[in-house]
Amino acid sequence: MSERRPESVLWDFLRGATTSRALAIAADLGISESLAGGPRRVEELAHEADVDTDALHRLLRALASDGVFAEEDPGVFRNTHASDLLRAEGWPEFAHLFGGVFYEAVDPLDRAVRTGTPTFADDFGTDFWSWLAEHSDERGRFDRAMAGGKDGTAERLAALEWRAGEVVVDVGGGNGTLLAALIRRRPQLRGIVFDLPETQRDEAALGDRIEFIEGSFFERVPSGDAYVLSGILHDWDDERAGAILSTIRAAAPAGARVLVTETVIPPGNEPNGAKWLDLLMLVLAGGRERTEPEWRGLLERAGLEPARIEEGLVEARCR
Repeated sequence: MSERRPESVLWDFLRGATTSRALAIAADLGISESLAGGPRRVEELAHEADVDTDALHRLLRALASDGVFAEEDPGVFRNTHASDLLRAEGWPEFAHLFGGVFYEAVDPLDRAVRTGTPTFADDFGTDFWSWLAEHSDERGRFDRAMAGGKDGTAERLAALEWRAGEVVVDVGGGNGTLLAALIRRRPQLRGIVFDLPETQRDEAALGDRIEFIEGSFFERVPSGDAYVLSGILHDWDDERAGAILSTIRAAAPAGARVLVTETVIPPGNEPNGAKWLDLLMLVLAGGRERTEPEWRGLLERAGLEPARIEEGLVEARCR
C-alpha cells in the first residue's frame, strides 16, 4: 500500500467534524431506509424528509465521495455497502450519537487535555449518565447502539467452556440483547441482566431463562457463576472501574469468571479505533480504553486473577 500524502492525512482530520455531522443528519433523516428499494432522485428524498433539495443533494454528494451512498446518475442516489449499515441494528443510533451529543461533548477536549478530567458536566449541567436518564429518547438510542453488533460478541462468549445450569450475570447489560443472544446459543445457561431502572427494555422478550434486576453496579450485583461486562469498564477511570470489579468480587463465589468484552489497545502506531474512542471516554466520564498491562493491573488490584487478555476479550477469575 502506497503511503498517503501528508496533505491528505491532515485534510481528513480537518474535515472530520463535518463528516460526523453529515452522517448523523443522513441517518436521522432515514435516507438509507428510503433507498432500500433502489436508486431514487434527490427531489423525492428531499420531499419525503421535508428538507431543501439542493442542500440534501450537496450533503449526499459529499458522503458519496467517501463511499457512503453513491450518485449513479446526476441527482440519483443509491445505497452502498457502507450506507446499508445505517439500516442495521445499532449503526443509525451510533451515527446520531457521534454527530450529536458526543460531537458536542468532544468540543472542550482541550480542557480535558489540560486538566485530565471529564468535561461533560461543565457544559451539560450534569454527568453523562444522569443526562441520559433525563433524556429518554437519547437513552433509548444509546441502549440500541450498545445492543448493535452483539451477535459477534455472543458467538465469542458461546465458544467458551460452560457448565449446564450456570448463572450468567450481564452487569450493565442494557436491554439484554447480548445475554439473550448468548443463551440462544447456550440454552443450558440461565441469565440475569443487571442495570439501572431507566434502561429501556422489553422484559417479555428476554424469555423464561433471563431475569432483569434493577440496581447500580457500584452498590451491589446479583450472585452468579460468571459475570459479563460488555463495554462497561471503559466508561470509568481506574478507581471507579476497580470499584465495579470489587463489587462483583464481593458477590461472587471463589472461582467465578469475569468476562470483559472490550478493546485492548496495542502498542505502536498502527490505526486503531480504540485510541480515538479513548478520547471520547475522557471527556464523557473520565473513562479510558486500556492496554494489556493496564488491564492486568486493574484486575489484580480488585482481587481477580487474569486468565487471558486479548483484543475483544479479557477473562479473569475471582480469587
